[in-house]
Amino acid sequence: MVINPESLLENLNDPQRHAVETADGPVLILAGAGSGKTRVIVHRIAYLMLAKRVPAWRILGVTFTNKAAQEMRQRIKDLVGPIGENVLLSTFHSFCSRILRRELPKLGWEEGFTIYDDADQLTVVKDVLKSLSISDKSLSPRAVLNAISRAKDELITPHVFAEHAQGPFEEAAAKVYRRYQAVLRDANALDFNDLIMFVVQLFRESPEVLNHYQDRYRYVMVDEYQDTNHAQYELVRLLAAKYRNICVVGDDDQGIYSWRGADIRNILDFERQYPDAAVIKLEQNYRSTQNILDAAHSIINRLPRRRGKKLWTTQGSGAPLVVLPAHDEEDEARLVVNNVRRLQDGGLSLSDCVVMYRTNAQSRALEDALVTHGMPYQLVGGVAFYQRREVKDTIAYLRVIQNLGDTVSFSRVANVPPRGIGAKTLAALTLWSEMQGISPAEAVLRLAGDSFTDPLPVTARARAALENLGFLLSKFREEAVRLPLSALVNMVVRESGYLEHVRKGDNVEEAVDREENLDELVVAAVRFDDVEPPQGLSLFLHEATLAADVDRMDAEGGLTLMTMHNAKGLEFPAVFVTGMEEELFPHIRSLDDPEQLAEERRLCYVALTRAKERLYLLYAARRYSSNSLARLPSRFLTELPPELVTGPMMQAKSPVDPAWQGMQTASRPRRSETAHELKFRDGDRVRHTIFGEGRVVSSKLTDSDEEVTIAFPDIGIKRLSASFAPLEKLS
Repeated sequence: MVINPESLLENLNDPQRHAVETADGPVLILAGAGSGKTRVIVHRIAYLMLAKRVPAWRILGVTFTNKAAQEMRQRIKDLVGPIGENVLLSTFHSFCSRILRRELPKLGWEEGFTIYDDADQLTVVKDVLKSLSISDKSLSPRAVLNAISRAKDELITPHVFAEHAQGPFEEAAAKVYRRYQAVLRDANALDFNDLIMFVVQLFRESPEVLNHYQDRYRYVMVDEYQDTNHAQYELVRLLAAKYRNICVVGDDDQGIYSWRGADIRNILDFERQYPDAAVIKLEQNYRSTQNILDAAHSIINRLPRRRGKKLWTTQGSGAPLVVLPAHDEEDEARLVVNNVRRLQDGGLSLSDCVVMYRTNAQSRALEDALVTHGMPYQLVGGVAFYQRREVKDTIAYLRVIQNLGDTVSFSRVANVPPRGIGAKTLAALTLWSEMQGISPAEAVLRLAGDSFTDPLPVTARARAALENLGFLLSKFREEAVRLPLSALVNMVVRESGYLEHVRKGDNVEEAVDREENLDELVVAAVRFDDVEPPQGLSLFLHEATLAADVDRMDAEGGLTLMTMHNAKGLEFPAVFVTGMEEELFPHIRSLDDPEQLAEERRLCYVALTRAKERLYLLYAARRYSSNSLARLPSRFLTELPPELVTGPMMQAKSPVDPAWQGMQTASRPRRSETAHELKFRDGDRVRHTIFGEGRVVSSKLTDSDEEVTIAFPDIGIKRLSASFAPLEKLS
């Protein structure tokens, strides 16, 4: 354990040391990829405590994932001992949730609020559309929810949104937004965006509350500042306004989440807000070889606006980048499998390798190839644990136990497992409860206790089912105040009949998987058994809702598949970037938007800088998932310095130059430039330079080429373009 504060500065390079020692006032740390950002953050917090004698409870560190917060917390404890537990390291949402659990009544809300996740929010939007007699076919619920979420990211209230609505969509969305917030208010529920928006509102409207938290957290550090949105920016600005001890850490070159509301201007314009800010650049990279860093720099340095940084390393040049052209997506997948096997032969494990892609749809061919070749893999970005049906159902029960006003959760479990409460009965109960001025969950509790004399317009059988549900919820709520959380969860799973329901599933394997998930949920609850009931339930539900998919990635799995966006913050000895083609990467939607194109460039930079030792870049001449169009190599490939690359390369200029534009016509032949007749016929024997000999199964003319389907004995069926594939007719 560190005792002497000076020893904290050992083994830090000069810029890192400067960042740690610059304790007071506004500080901007521009941390390049792999430059030891987390190390600097934890050492800076430890330095504040040991050298500056700042009490741990006056320090706040904010980041974006629970995993990052937990890692920092442990590393700080390793440096300063148990006192490090008193430093609050949290995500934005968890921090705001903590404040609102204490302060929300000051805004006129009740205690014990529920947090609605994405699925809950979508359910509310659909219900609101129905109540407004708006068809979800004419107005997409998802599009409306996205509009509401983006408005909240910008701190735009329903009233302001309605005032500035333009066009039919925004006008309809404004009506939904107003009603949506009313539904949440009636249910005493907040969504993710509300957590931050409400704290900002609280700080603005209650100077005494703001002053309390400013005095409490006199030193504020924000990680991944380039990913903050306007609401998060305003939250941090207000919190740090009194003492101005604000330190933000980030990299404008890695700003890739504008589609999620992130505003790159927050980091680019930091010095406008704080003209006296100290700006420190971390440029020494401890992750990648120099060839990888130079390749990434050749791409990112073309950005029109960025903070000048150039990463360097003492680890040497390393191996050149490998560019691998493929005939189509299936050939691309085969190249990945073959090269991963070569890396395994060289001593790397499957978990040392990652395959990245721009869109989720690209994983299909890769997954097929991996299954075919018996290569285990993990798909990051699939169904997360807390999104699995049986887990969400159990969580819904727990939410109702905690908050009887949570109508969305009650509707989800009222007839799960089936207990004779159909849609008509639920609708009648809802209407009846509204007339009584209570929630449906409260209504069934009162029914069970014979507290109502007003007749409920349902059959005797349906009423009995509702009463039984009331008895069940009543028992759960009684036990929730005395049982350890894991015992409560176990009781809910079993006594609700849900476990038996799962075991009766038609698919035996699926039933086993679902039961294992329920067991795992009980295990997850054990961590809260030491928290006094029912506070443990509240904390558990907040953590379950805020959990992120990438936080649970199993590092011990096989080959990792993920989108480039999911790869942010990770590193691997070997990286395969697939789909390096124009209109795929950069994506076609970005080509007419300079800001979006700039973000695609930053995304490429992020993908390349995940690699530590080996980097493979793959592109396909034709991608059948894209209407069988011929593809052009990505402009990012053409921008790589030739001396850094091995493998076939398009020695062409950037797409912004006329010389490159001519490639498009050459690479996509017109029908008249090909043959007017088929060159290959059914049954022809052919030879391919890579796949060997095969026989033509079929051949047809497309809009731009001849598409030949060939059966290769050792490879299988391949669809090839006659103008691209190196085919020789044998007979």
